[in-house]
Amino acid sequence: MIVIAGNTVQPDSIGEYAPGSIERTILDMLASSSAKSAYDSVDQLKFELALRKEIIAASLQLYRSGLGFEIFRETRCNPDYWKRTQEGGFLLKDGVKPSKAIMDIYENGSKYGTECATAMMIVYYKALLSVYGEALFDKTFPKIELMNWHHIDPLLREVGYISKRDVYLPGDRRYFANPDVDPLVPQWQGENVIDLGDGKYYGHGIGIRNADQIIRALNQNRSEDADEDAHLLDSAGRPNFNRLYGISRRSAA
Repeated sequence: MIVIAGNTVQPDSIGEYAPGSIERTILDMLASSSAKSAYDSVDQLKFELALRKEIIAASLQLYRSGLGFEIFRETRCNPDYWKRTQEGGFLLKDGVKPSKAIMDIYENGSKYGTECATAMMIVYYKALLSVYGEALFDKTFPKIELMNWHHIDPLLREVGYISKRDVYLPGDRRYFANPDVDPLVPQWQGENVIDLGDGKYYGHGIGIRNADQIIRALNQNRSEDADEDAHLLDSAGRPNFNRLYGISRRSAA
């Protein structure tokens, strides 16, 4: 159920989204759910749709970027834009525009290597860069440190947590857990992914696959005495769309 300013609305009333588009798919999912999804305005809802679409686009672009997979002690980055920290994260260098540094990961992906959670943060920053534009992005995120769910900008802190949702949507961050992982390959303890819609997920290192394929890959890296299959958790992480929309609206005022 979609409720805008206290009134229940149908997807057709939102306008311009073609059948089969990501935005229309999300609207139909929200409208068919018994849970109430409330917004203050149509523009607030449209912002969430736009950001979810860009999260998916940023995931597909990162998949094609050549970004390598590395555990933290072996991460690498382009020193022209980032300083590699002792923990294995990437810290934006002084004097570098945040927008240029994020785009360099996409344009020179082979110069970078990191693990799946940090890749999720890269996706969120790229999506916000696409929605905000360079000027607002650079103003909003003057300092960036990329390292899984540590050192997250306060504006994005919610993406570091996953919780049960009434409905799971394209653009959500999900997690496949592998509780019986082989201790010799701890990087297979789970996979952070972005829900791409149509049953597909993007996870850095594992690529674009459906749930069964991801679970099968994780199961192949369990301990010899494993008795529990890998599985998709009934939870999701999401940015605070309303807070991020407020930044966009104040900038336009």
